[in-house]
Amino acid sequence: MDGAIKAFVFDVYGTLFDVAAINKECEELYPGYGEKISRTWRSKQVEYFMLRQLMGSYATLYSITHDALKYALNENDLQASEQNEQQLLEAYLHLPLYSEVEKVLTELKDNNLVVFSNGSHDMLDPLVKNAELEELFNQVLSIDEIKQFKPTPESYQYALEKLELESHEVLFMSSNGWDVSGAKSFGFQTAWINRKNLPVEELDLDPDYIFDDLNGLLKWK
Repeated sequence: MDGAIKAFVFDVYGTLFDVAAINKECEELYPGYGEKISRTWRSKQVEYFMLRQLMGSYATLYSITHDALKYALNENDLQASEQNEQQLLEAYLHLPLYSEVEKVLTELKDNNLVVFSNGSHDMLDPLVKNAELEELFNQVLSIDEIKQFKPTPESYQYALEKLELESHEVLFMSSNGWDVSGAKSFGFQTAWINRKNLPVEELDLDPDYIFDDLNGLLKWK
């Protein structure tokens, strides 16, 4: 099916940008707790947007990220302040790219490259801009436009309509197993960027491709 790919669609958090790197800023503000805060922060961020999807109580990912941060601080009995919270939320707009990302995207720039994220534009657009990736992507798509989080079928349908392609012509990639499973269930070709060497999700939806990082995409260069 390789020849049918007409769009390379990228998840953002954990796929292009290293979310775990936020532990550095957490450690600076709360010495000895950086890793604990960052780990809970990310897990609650994912849990909260999935719960809000199930409950029908949509909030932007920026708002959810703030709530998840407050939970992470409370869990560790740490004093929260508006200044500290804003400093950490600002750091989320300056997450570092994984080392190979810019090189791989540059080498694939003659293709139709698209971002598709659960991030709302108020956090997604600054992140892409701060990393100087704007010129490499043809579109930056956010589920905030339809208020349906991935991995709902409606979210992937929205992306497909924006791409104006058939589902099998899309290669969707993410480091998140749940996102790859959702995209595969919808009908996209999928590439799991398995940065943590994890097992495949037990959902009978194996990825079409599994790569350690984005360098595996260079087969389509």
